[in-house]
Amino acid sequence: MTELAAALETIQPELMTVTRLFGLPESVWQEPVRYRFEAEEADGTYRITFTDGERTRTNAVPVPDEEDSRLQELHRRRAARRLCKQTLYDLCRETTGIHPPWGSMTGVRPTHLMLEALAEGLPPEAAVERLVTRFDVTRPKAELLAEIAMIQRQLPAPGDPFMDVYIGIPFCTTRCAYCSFSSGEIGDGSLVEPYMNALASEMAECSAILRETGKSLRALYVGGGTPTALPYPAFRELLDLIARHFPGAPETTVEAGRPDTLTREKLRAIRDAGITRISINPQTMNDRTLRVIGRAHTAQQVRDAYALAREEGIGHINMDVIAGLPGENENDFAHTMDEAVALRPESLTVHTLAIKRSSRMSLENAPLPDGDMTARMVEAGMATARRLGMAPYYLYRQKYMAGNLENTGYALPGHACLYNVDMMEETSHVLAMGAGGISKRIWPEEGHITRAPNVSNIAEYIARAGEMARRKRELFLES
Repeated sequence: MTELAAALETIQPELMTVTRLFGLPESVWQEPVRYRFEAEEADGTYRITFTDGERTRTNAVPVPDEEDSRLQELHRRRAARRLCKQTLYDLCRETTGIHPPWGSMTGVRPTHLMLEALAEGLPPEAAVERLVTRFDVTRPKAELLAEIAMIQRQLPAPGDPFMDVYIGIPFCTTRCAYCSFSSGEIGDGSLVEPYMNALASEMAECSAILRETGKSLRALYVGGGTPTALPYPAFRELLDLIARHFPGAPETTVEAGRPDTLTREKLRAIRDAGITRISINPQTMNDRTLRVIGRAHTAQQVRDAYALAREEGIGHINMDVIAGLPGENENDFAHTMDEAVALRPESLTVHTLAIKRSSRMSLENAPLPDGDMTARMVEAGMATARRLGMAPYYLYRQKYMAGNLENTGYALPGHACLYNVDMMEETSHVLAMGAGGISKRIWPEEGHITRAPNVSNIAEYIARAGEMARRKRELFLES
């Protein structure tokens, strides 16, 4: 097998993502397959020809040549795969007349390409032009990436000397219809005590790992699930464990997504523990939609939770909202945005609904707004963030997103979340604890990442927490 053939041997899932940009069904990849390609290398050039049976498209790029053999293999593989996807994209663009907002970009981290361009010394205007011409990205999206990249470059630099810490609490009061995370309803609470015992053991082991690596703690994030769904004694224990094992993080976030899980007692404990940021996430401020998506709270409870958090001196509250929820139109989303202005969070994340196959909403085939309407909602989210004095600081995409759009985080000056940036750009080591947590080791010189995932099943995690800690020791200290 040639080097080019080997680089393209497993590319079909990525090609399926390309055709999905144009609303084409997955059946186009079933026999008889509609799209076929031929690849050849000649005279220092990679050449790909795609056909759909009626039309063809051929693109070519120079074969990358590096002195470092490891980098050469990486860059050649990347160039071949990009060329293959771009050629299919160009063919679909010609035959459908559709212009996806993110062009031929199919990755979850489009900011990477903008940061690469700026690192090469291109000014922002030239970097925008590269994305528009090379990847067919619409100019507004390319300009959004440039703005985000410039803000990220002003933040404290990540890198090999630092480590982020993630602690997962996989319990919620109810499960959202769109959720595909490894979390479960807290129910009668019978799993809470054994889970916390297992987590305490893993946290102690990971604290030792952090010390032995010599890395500095950069950001700590407690996610889930909904950590504040824990009963107060368990929640208090969690905060005490964090203070004991991971003190001194410059930034700490606790997800408090469900307003009905917050009490004055918990908020006071958060404040006294020195937590710098929490998230109270309504997703929508329309009660009808909240019922449809399975959230057991009301819009008024969101308002009450914000008021209570302010009374207890919480200085940074993030709000998550979702564009494209079932049954909503632009007026519904505008109402949510008006409520956001009234509540004045320090940061706002505008998500686009992504229906994962494992979510209940996928199974129920809930009626959703179309892509054009969802795009207008996303634009309204940006306008609202600007109105609140915020700027965009991170962005990511997912499969199956309405309108092939994106999720964007906005924040007031000085309130960008380092952990969010690190996760999206994959620029920091991650030590992750709890069910479903994924630890990552960044190899900056080699340009790759190795991972040590924890099991997602709560009962399995409780039984195997020691094994999960050993995986991280092997990842960070024995590789």
